[in-house]
Amino acid sequence: MNIQLKLWVVLSLLFFTSHGMAQSNLLNRLISPIIFKGNDSTAYRDPAVLYQNNKFYLFFTLVKTEGGKIYSYTAMSQSKDVRHWSPVKVITPKDQSLDYCSPGNIVRFKDEWVMCLQTYPRPDYTANQPPRYGNGDCRLFLMRSKDLENWGLPEILKVKGPDVKIGDMGRMIDPYLLEDKDEKGKWWCFYKQNGVSMSYSYDLCNWTYFGHTESGENVTVLKENNEYILIHSPSNGIAIKRSPDLKIWKDWGGLITLGQTEWEWAKGRITAGTIINLKDIKKLGKYVMFFHGSGPKTEQQGDFDRNASIGIAWSDDLVIWDWPGKMK
Repeated sequence: MNIQLKLWVVLSLLFFTSHGMAQSNLLNRLISPIIFKGNDSTAYRDPAVLYQNNKFYLFFTLVKTEGGKIYSYTAMSQSKDVRHWSPVKVITPKDQSLDYCSPGNIVRFKDEWVMCLQTYPRPDYTANQPPRYGNGDCRLFLMRSKDLENWGLPEILKVKGPDVKIGDMGRMIDPYLLEDKDEKGKWWCFYKQNGVSMSYSYDLCNWTYFGHTESGENVTVLKENNEYILIHSPSNGIAIKRSPDLKIWKDWGGLITLGQTEWEWAKGRITAGTIINLKDIKKLGKYVMFFHGSGPKTEQQGDFDRNASIGIAWSDDLVIWDWPGKMK
């Protein structure tokens, strides 16, 4: 075999190997960054994701205008390939005085799955009113499941401690659960109140308040290299902080706004980014972010309970992000 032929064979093998790897990555098969697209009567917000049994379980806030009134629900969908999703299933009741929504994440505790979420009460909220936010009765809850399909009734989280009355806990939203990186069996709940507040528990029932730090909303927290990585949402975009001990926090990296300048559907705001580390999953191999974008209007202009869509992006390093259709 002459040198030219050998070189051709080597280059061909490299091309087809890399091409095959690219095609085997599920993310590269996506043609749009939008997972669920909102419209004039529907908003998809606040995604939470679990990857289990080679399947994505996506939970999110579903906002619907029904009979002139606006309701929020927690809903879910599943996918094996990130492109085709099962029909949306609502798992919380229809009740404007509660409006269970904004699932934070799903963890395994003992022999069941536990999801944290919140209430977002907006009684008598109608579509002809200006955008309204949840009132001072917003509180945190847990729901439990054996199979990730059927969920029990919500249970309130008394994250300020057993002696603090529910009415005295203050407005709190966007919970996220995480086991301590150093002490097995110790669980943290992060939630939006005075920046991000933190409480801990050993049974997910009895909680002790720990403290708070400056932060935006919709936090996700990862554990890597003996650090906590906190992903949060300021007024627009997604930001990251790091801490070795949950006490001292430092901002890290730049503001993440993805393709917002080109996306009409997210011109108003990009927010609620939740990140899952799937770098060890061969057919994914990345940090995967789900987020929601609203637009073309801002949330204050009206695209809060409508025209909000869930999107997807991915990264090798939490700094440089890719998405379907990105201009290289």
